[in-house]
Amino acid sequence: MIDPANEILKQLQKQQKTEAVDQNISDLFVADPDRFDRYSARCGSILFDYSKNNISDDQLDLLLDLADAADLNGKRAALFNGQHVNVTEDRAVQHMALRNLSDEPILIDGRDVRSDIEGVRSRMSDFAEGVRAGTIVGQGGPFTDVVNIGIGGSDLGPVMVTAALAPYHDGPRVHFVSNVDGADIRQVLARVPAHTTLFIIASKTFTTQETMTNATTARDWFVEQCGEAAIADHFVALSTALDKTQAFGIRDDRAFGFWDWVGGRYSVWSAIGLSVMLAVGSENFTSFLSGAGMVDGHFQTAPVRENIPVLMALIGIFHRNVCGYDTHAVLPYDQHLHRFAAYLQQLDMESNGKRIGLDGEAVAHDTGPIVWGEPGTNGQHAFYQLIHQGTSIIPADFLIAARANNPVGDHHEKLVANALAQTEALMLGKSLKRVTADLQASGMEQERMEALAAHKVFPGNRPTNTFLYPMLTPHVLGQLIALYEHKVFVQGAIWNINSFDQWGVELGKELAGELLPMVRGDVAVGDRNGSTSGLVSAFHAMRDQ
Repeated sequence: MIDPANEILKQLQKQQKTEAVDQNISDLFVADPDRFDRYSARCGSILFDYSKNNISDDQLDLLLDLADAADLNGKRAALFNGQHVNVTEDRAVQHMALRNLSDEPILIDGRDVRSDIEGVRSRMSDFAEGVRAGTIVGQGGPFTDVVNIGIGGSDLGPVMVTAALAPYHDGPRVHFVSNVDGADIRQVLARVPAHTTLFIIASKTFTTQETMTNATTARDWFVEQCGEAAIADHFVALSTALDKTQAFGIRDDRAFGFWDWVGGRYSVWSAIGLSVMLAVGSENFTSFLSGAGMVDGHFQTAPVRENIPVLMALIGIFHRNVCGYDTHAVLPYDQHLHRFAAYLQQLDMESNGKRIGLDGEAVAHDTGPIVWGEPGTNGQHAFYQLIHQGTSIIPADFLIAARANNPVGDHHEKLVANALAQTEALMLGKSLKRVTADLQASGMEQERMEALAAHKVFPGNRPTNTFLYPMLTPHVLGQLIALYEHKVFVQGAIWNINSFDQWGVELGKELAGELLPMVRGDVAVGDRNGSTSGLVSAFHAMRDQ
């Protein structure tokens, strides 16, 4: 981390240990009745309430100074100007260009790429609308089902977005396969009719092991039922490796490419979003893009005290580096966002799970937190016990829609009441005095009351953020994703790490390639470590029983 930022962090840490150790969130509201107004911000349709964090005005000022000391403005300008901010791979990072719907030039390496983007998007739209209208058909007529085969960003983004936008589906049914475990592809193939199913193979290089293994299995299954000649009408590639897609049997006009300045975990805005467009239509997909584009503008122009991605990031830095909180929970009270936390796991943990800074030295502070979560009231009956009364403090984001996409009776009012109650309970807690008074009022015997009271105490003072939006539309979903994308960028900028590479996934792939012949039994295990050798031998023995 750069020195000025490091000094401010040390100042924050010292203050937290001395002055702020007894600071309580609820006391901050007592001291400042306008705290909600001052500690909330708006962007487009979204209200971001960060008032229930244990952060004072002085601490927030220091956090804003931290952003300045890390040269956030300069790094943000470099990002949007198409500079090669992904220094380890010598690439620009410009997924924002995919949702820039303006007429302004988009320069990358001195070239305006706007026509390239619009060309692919137009081809996607023509194809998707043709499939949806039944003018592009398969061997058995109009397509009823789509199977997207990919992994990582080629799966998590489309899976999450199609689930989130389920109320807007009016196209073919969409299924996803990612795991190389044969159960994944087998279960999907058992549900779809070969003669009316379109397969999307999502791999930029067309070499990703898991994806190509599943793609080959799908191809073999399809050929067995429909014949080799039908491949060209039923398979689509999201790839730029045309020699490989041609060898697979995919026509060039059914191959949709994207660029090396689009990282996998940021690729749902690109051709990787074809499955989304097939499900909800090109108009809704454009609305999805425009929502994210609006946030891009907000991130670039809003003052820092009103800039939601900057505030999200600084609060996260405070929790991780000042308070020492290891994890961050994402808790959408919106069933359609049931894959949102999984999507953010990749976005955040693959981006900022780094231990080496841009200077090539080990970072001086903890970086990315562990991100996890589940939707709605399900979590209340699973892990909220630990959040409320466990020994670890877990900051959490709550996401709430003011209106339901699927209104049923008073379900939504109960859902929202639960969400607001949880954030209030996490902040206020319940003291021993109040617990004792409640037990006394219930008429409980003194001995039983004394034994039970401590177990019913809630410490409170646990931080939360709340995102409130009118309804989960394509436009709002685009906004939500982009807010988290830019939050991750800001944190990486402050930690002085590269948020856009992912070398940590390579070693396991390399070793898997070495072990595969041994697992198959084609070669001896050799002199690998005792545990791996023992496990391979045990695997062979169990398999061959």
